[in-house]
Amino acid sequence: MTAPGVTAPGVLATAWLVARKDLTIEFRTRSAFLAAVTFALLAVVIFRFSWDPTAVNALDLAPGVLWTIFVFSGLLGLHRSFGVEQADRAVDALLAAPVSREAVFLGKALANLGFVTAVQCVTVPAVALFYDLPARGGLLPALLGVAVLAAVGLVAVGTLFSAMTVNTRLAELLLPMLALPFFVPIVTPAALATARLLAGRPLAEVAPMLRLLGSFDLVFLVACTLAFPFTLEE
Repeated sequence: MTAPGVTAPGVLATAWLVARKDLTIEFRTRSAFLAAVTFALLAVVIFRFSWDPTAVNALDLAPGVLWTIFVFSGLLGLHRSFGVEQADRAVDALLAAPVSREAVFLGKALANLGFVTAVQCVTVPAVALFYDLPARGGLLPALLGVAVLAAVGLVAVGTLFSAMTVNTRLAELLLPMLALPFFVPIVTPAALATARLLAGRPLAEVAPMLRLLGSFDLVFLVACTLAFPFTLEE
């Protein structure tokens, strides 16, 4: 309930406030971001020096490397999404606030999207450098565009399961176990689109993968937003 004469913020305003809070906390500590970036760069280096260039072409290997790194580095950030609310039971304040839970979910998802996108902005140039990807005009922005588009679906699913597992004793194990099967419909078209972009295929061949990816994003975003209010108890 709100006090007399006080108007609760709307859904978008609430989502922005929640996202800004989470991003401010992460900006001050940088713990999850530095952990995710360190993991991503370490994985790029390990894949690079364990790879036999005479057996597998760099363009064939790079999509798998990119999406393996994106998925697991993203999970590091998604795990902390609701974990940050555990201190002093801050999650109780969110639940008691006179705002819709859908707005809380959208705010958490927006903050996670910012986190994952920041990691991707470091990882994509690193993979391009270590794997000697072709320097065609527009290739790097196109890869980042596919990565961001896929991040929307990954973040929607990951944020929902982060809320479901945060109060469990095995949250670090349950989150990937629950989320990874739902990541497959998103990662598959994203990896195919990445491979075709690296191979220099025309945009007409990439467009069906992007449409499929966008469809999954929309379905997961709507479904997870509607399901979120049932994952948290007062």
